[in-house]
Amino acid sequence: MTYCHTQHAPLAKLLFALAVALGIAAWYSRDQVPVMLTQLGIAATFVVVASMFAWLKVSDEGDNLAIRYGPLPVFRKRIPYSSIRSVEASRSSIIDGWGIHWVPGRGWTYNLWGFNCAKLTVDGHVLRVGSDDVNNLVDFLQSKMALSNK
Repeated sequence: MTYCHTQHAPLAKLLFALAVALGIAAWYSRDQVPVMLTQLGIAATFVVVASMFAWLKVSDEGDNLAIRYGPLPVFRKRIPYSSIRSVEASRSSIIDGWGIHWVPGRGWTYNLWGFNCAKLTVDGHVLRVGSDDVNNLVDFLQSKMALSNK
């Protein structure tokens, strides 16, 4: 049994659209160089951030669960199945946020959009993996845990 699911971020589309709008605004303000450069700088920042967080891919890599944001592959995490002690369907809260966050008393959160997540206990620490496919992810992880306990 393998698992691979990619969740796409609506917010990334908004950032790309804002970058295009700023590029057009920069074109119209090209006679005011400082304004144009500021608009282009902000547009470039939006493109880079949107490219880092346009999707979240959670997949099986044999002995590890891989978590990758993309398409610009800056942020990723691998979790050995042998280190997962428990997994359950859960919901993150507003305090957990979107993106990659550590919150005291709540642990790490890898989330892209929405609040549904798989709550994993990994070597005594809580880690939340956001997904729009939580039930299948939890079922997959529970089957991997059952196989590793045999």
